[in-house]
Amino acid sequence: MAGDVGPRSRFTVRFGDVDTAGIVYYPRIPHYFHVAMEEAFGRDLGLPYAQLINEQKRGLPAVRLEVDYRRPLAYGDEIEAEARILDLGRTSVTWRFRLYKSNGELAVEGRVVTVWMDLERFGKEELPAELRRKLEGLKVERGSRAGVGPAPPPARDRPRHQP
Repeated sequence: MAGDVGPRSRFTVRFGDVDTAGIVYYPRIPHYFHVAMEEAFGRDLGLPYAQLINEQKRGLPAVRLEVDYRRPLAYGDEIEAEARILDLGRTSVTWRFRLYKSNGELAVEGRVVTVWMDLERFGKEELPAELRRKLEGLKVERGSRAGVGPAPPPARDRPRHQP
């Protein structure tokens, strides 16, 4: 897969995903990322994630998470979620996720580092060669606008929100 844009999963923000302000409650975003990853495994790699978990007893639990919230998502919003790979380590996969509103606006951007694990003994393992080959197809090209957006300024430099 070439370039910076990849296949997207589509879903709708559900009632149980929003808080009393009427927007997606922030811990739901990592769940959306995981849904996009699971769908990428089936759609793009031809390997249903449930099969990895249930039959092979292998998985990719998250060990690091970064999220930039750019625009609010509300109940009923249609979302397109994109899962791409920034880096493949010996045992790790660094994912880049983007959530877009139906009008194409980038709402959320994140990076998640996962580690290939044997779930029965709960130990990390080297990524299998065949899986690595398949994951390479989801990798963002070098030189593209690959990562999560620029880091926010230090807290002392950020404007304060008035209550």
